[in-house]
Amino acid sequence: MEKQTPSTMDIVNRGLARRYRKEKQFKLLGLSAIIASLMFLVFLFGSIVANGWTAFRQGAIYLDITFDEQALQVENLRNANYGKLIKTSMAELFPDVSGRSQTRRLNKLVSSGAAFELQDMVLSDPGLIGTTKLVRLPVDDEVDMLLKGHISRDVPESERRISDEQIAWVDQLVEAGRLQLEFNTTFFTAGDSREPELSGIKGAIMGSMFTLLVTLALSFPIGVAAAVYLEEFAPSNKWTDFIEVNINNLAAVPSIVFGLLGLAVFLNFFGLPRSAPLVGGLVLTLMTLPTIIIASRASLKSVPPSIREAALGVGASKMQAITHHVLPLAMPGMMTGTIIGMAQALGETAPLLMIGMVAFIVDVPGSFTDPSTVLPVQIYLWADSPERAFVERTSAAIMVLLTFLICMNGVAVFLRKKFERRW
Repeated sequence: MEKQTPSTMDIVNRGLARRYRKEKQFKLLGLSAIIASLMFLVFLFGSIVANGWTAFRQGAIYLDITFDEQALQVENLRNANYGKLIKTSMAELFPDVSGRSQTRRLNKLVSSGAAFELQDMVLSDPGLIGTTKLVRLPVDDEVDMLLKGHISRDVPESERRISDEQIAWVDQLVEAGRLQLEFNTTFFTAGDSREPELSGIKGAIMGSMFTLLVTLALSFPIGVAAAVYLEEFAPSNKWTDFIEVNINNLAAVPSIVFGLLGLAVFLNFFGLPRSAPLVGGLVLTLMTLPTIIIASRASLKSVPPSIREAALGVGASKMQAITHHVLPLAMPGMMTGTIIGMAQALGETAPLLMIGMVAFIVDVPGSFTDPSTVLPVQIYLWADSPERAFVERTSAAIMVLLTFLICMNGVAVFLRKKFERRW
């Protein structure tokens, strides 16, 4: 039999069916990629929250502290033996404890920084001397981990850093209502510390705030001015083309290169203070300038030429047309780019490590020239600490940092939606 030749419509229909099948496969592939990305994000954020939410609670012990006048040596309150007051109170709660080693294990339930809290109380209110007061004090980080369930009671005593005897004492204190978990205000009100139970992020947050203020004060006016000149005034020649290419290239330069530049110029040449927010802000300004310039130029380009022509047509100068008409219309886009640049600067670590902001800073900075660190560097330092209690504080600090970043990006999206104009 003679073979029947397929019609043109059959060929077209087979081709359409094949294209529709490939299109459906491509859509499924894209949907699978989105689902996989969301699953990874959920896993990432879930692991951070699971490890970090317990850091917002801290074990506290309530002791009846007798501020004995003879023990404190009233003539020298700053150097008095405040630890002896804590040991006396613990001995009254556990009169059966005897021996040097057993007493040492008992006193180790209280944080080594508790004596400094008593010192601050007496120095701020000397009227406490000669009285007995119920005082809230932090417990040792191992006791805190036990209360939160991070230390298993079922493992052998040799495999944990808290003994069975200490666990029994902890249980007695819990039953007596003297030991409990409370909201960890220290995490938000203290600076860094070698002891996990005494460490906080206030110093890092203040350092980040001072650094971002310097960055914003320098990068926004310089970036906007550079964008206006390049877009509105600069002649079109090889020099402006060269500048534009280098600005685009600088946006892709690794951030640690800016840190090396800051180390060589601001520290070694100008002699500015190391580990200061002033230097950190200068380095981050160099890093965020390309982002702000590119975003500002794109915002200026989005303003229709008719706006400029109308302003010039009624007698305005070119400068008046730009400052009175073009810039107000382009400002929302410029602000969005600036906020995105600030969010990028907030999460940077590498350039700040190069200028010494990785130092261990206990005091909360009070000015732009005080030694300080920033939140990402604080996370880096805690992540390198061996104590289990620093693991949860690292995750909690990441949660705080992500909250700031999400808020800043949310503000950028809000400004873009609220002030966006379609021409």
